[in-house]
Amino acid sequence: MTLRTFLLGACSALAFAGMASAETLTIATVNNGDMIRMQKLTDDFKAKNPGIDLEWVTLEENVLRQKVTTDIATKGGQYDVLTIGTYEVPIWAKQNWLLPLDNLGANYDVDDLLPAIRSGLTVDGKLYAAPFYGESSMVMYRKDLFEAAGLKMPDAPTWDFVADAARKITNKDKEIYGICLRGKAGWGENMAFLTAMSNSFGARWFDEKWKPQFDQPEWKDTLDFYVKLMKDAGPPGASSNGFNENLALFQTGKCGMWIDATVAASFVADPKQSQVADKVGFALAPDKGLGKRGNWLWAWSLAIPAGTQKAEAAEKFVAWATSKEYSNLVAEKEGWLNAPPGTRKSLYANADYQKAASFAKMTLDSIESADPTKPTVKPVPYVGVQFVAIPEFQGIGTAVGQQFSAALAGQLSVDQALKSAQQLATREMTKAGYIK
Repeated sequence: MTLRTFLLGACSALAFAGMASAETLTIATVNNGDMIRMQKLTDDFKAKNPGIDLEWVTLEENVLRQKVTTDIATKGGQYDVLTIGTYEVPIWAKQNWLLPLDNLGANYDVDDLLPAIRSGLTVDGKLYAAPFYGESSMVMYRKDLFEAAGLKMPDAPTWDFVADAARKITNKDKEIYGICLRGKAGWGENMAFLTAMSNSFGARWFDEKWKPQFDQPEWKDTLDFYVKLMKDAGPPGASSNGFNENLALFQTGKCGMWIDATVAASFVADPKQSQVADKVGFALAPDKGLGKRGNWLWAWSLAIPAGTQKAEAAEKFVAWATSKEYSNLVAEKEGWLNAPPGTRKSLYANADYQKAASFAKMTLDSIESADPTKPTVKPVPYVGVQFVAIPEFQGIGTAVGQQFSAALAGQLSVDQALKSAQQLATREMTKAGYIK
């Protein structure tokens, strides 16, 4: 064998070994702006981790939940990193479906995570998902429309004020609708909004014996108020609108008010993305004077399924995407306004962020005021602000969401929707053994 042949063979063997050692992580994520931005910035991760490639599966929220839940429950092993929410983490961790995040690196600083967000992702003292961004909900509104109507938005409005203002600033001839609210069916779509809203009206999903409460006056008050308000001051086709659809309506100047996730604030306030960026104001989610505001608590987080064969590489990615350094990278490339909000104390102590994000304090106040352990006016046996942290909730919540979306679309009356919700929730809770 010549030296040249030997060297060529050795090089080929090394190249093959390099190919064999390269790992491809399959990451399932939701199709919102922050996650899409993360995908654009992953060259930074690849430069620091040359042996790891990334493959993205980006899905609409309801579809993502369905596919990820099916895969993890059947141990399908399709994904190495999952984007999941605060609802799934404690349930899945207890089923041993997720790996604890024990090795996020010396510089990760877990203690910098906001306590309200971290506690929802922790089971038996171990972190099972790292928050990519955290959120509550708030009112985003058009200051120019309020001024023209002679109205002033309080920092802490009531639902009655919001409804009155929405009707006054609606101009359907100009395609300006006083309020945009979620109507698309789904436990994490319309029911996230309506459950948080119902808490402020004194309603609850279940009483202390797990009996569904849709036959109670508080739920009728909630749904009547919502359907009438949307009929008078909402956009056409609202029963098909979720977060992304309402974001697009608000950014193009068609909504006077939008009550939704605090994470939307950076998008509506960014002149590169929003036609009304210089006209937006922010307020706390509304109340009915009963001691609870209609705001929720949520984090989209990254978790590692127990079935992955690439846990070490997956943990490196999770650590990169949810680190302080990632926030600095976003700030460098896109400005502090677009740093992922709601996860770290250090972000809210950062003077540059406070200066760029006029909504920073309102976001933090909203997150810290939501109490998953006492979400309702009356006592309940469950944890969760805009969801009920039991495995059955996904199915029941989506089925109830379909009834309420149909009421918004005018296909059912409010009474019919509530009667159906009561029947189906009672049937499922009995079948699952909650109701004896």
